[in-house]
Amino acid sequence: MTTERPVPPWASEIPEGSFISYDPTYPTGKYFGRFNSGNAHGLKYYYFDPTEHGFPSKDGYPLLIFLHGKSNALVGDLCINYSGAEMYSSDEYQKTLGGAYILVPIANEYRTDDDVLGTWDVEYIDPVMALINEFSDKFSCGSKILLGNSAGGRFTFTLAAHDPSAFDVIIPVGAATIPDDSVLDVFDEKGLFLFFADGKRDEITGFEENVTPRLPRLQKMKNVFLFTPDWVYNGDKGIASINFGFEMGQHCLMNGIQSNLMFDDKTPMDPRLPNGVTGWIADYLSSRK
Repeated sequence: MTTERPVPPWASEIPEGSFISYDPTYPTGKYFGRFNSGNAHGLKYYYFDPTEHGFPSKDGYPLLIFLHGKSNALVGDLCINYSGAEMYSSDEYQKTLGGAYILVPIANEYRTDDDVLGTWDVEYIDPVMALINEFSDKFSCGSKILLGNSAGGRFTFTLAAHDPSAFDVIIPVGAATIPDDSVLDVFDEKGLFLFFADGKRDEITGFEENVTPRLPRLQKMKNVFLFTPDWVYNGDKGIASINFGFEMGQHCLMNGIQSNLMFDDKTPMDPRLPNGVTGWIADYLSSRK
């Protein structure tokens, strides 16, 4: 354990033989140059084009849309990484997916004396949907896969509830709000696939309060994968700790998603995902052909 880092309040609770890991093991910033940027519908956005990186020009590539968490719009290009999108532009991930476009919309956030305002909320529904639809039409994308982290995870549900026919898969991570049964019924009717991810020790979402009561209904969905680990891990098999004035390592499960839910030795973080998240998405895409 590194003595220069704060000791998490849960350090005494970790399983015997475990250790604490303070940083994700994937690189940060290595793939920023693969992303272009633009502005449309009042929003800045980043995007990755697979045809600029070795994939043939053709119609039908899937579109991965990543929605960042609260305050992440304020960190500039780092938001590409914080949203979870960066590693999905890597050669390894792209090869598994068979090529995929990536779109990262950026909220118009701003800082006040005591808070960050302007994060994802209902007023963003129309501009974000317009951006997604315009981008998808421009590049003739196929399946739309919506991923969101924290506030972005909540907004993932918001967008899907607004137009469940607009998306094929949603992957909310660390989402504090789960739609009511009537919305989930519509998801089932539309054939929407849900990959729900949240750690049982999430410091911000509050798993017992927000997730546990909804698990029985989520488990009944027609097309659902639930990833609710006891502990959130980094690629080095250490339990994740992130402290920016308060401990939030267990809330940042998107770091694990960006690690493809695979450890560095290529063993899966969940045995049901032998090829990680990209493998799960690839299986979905294959099933739609």
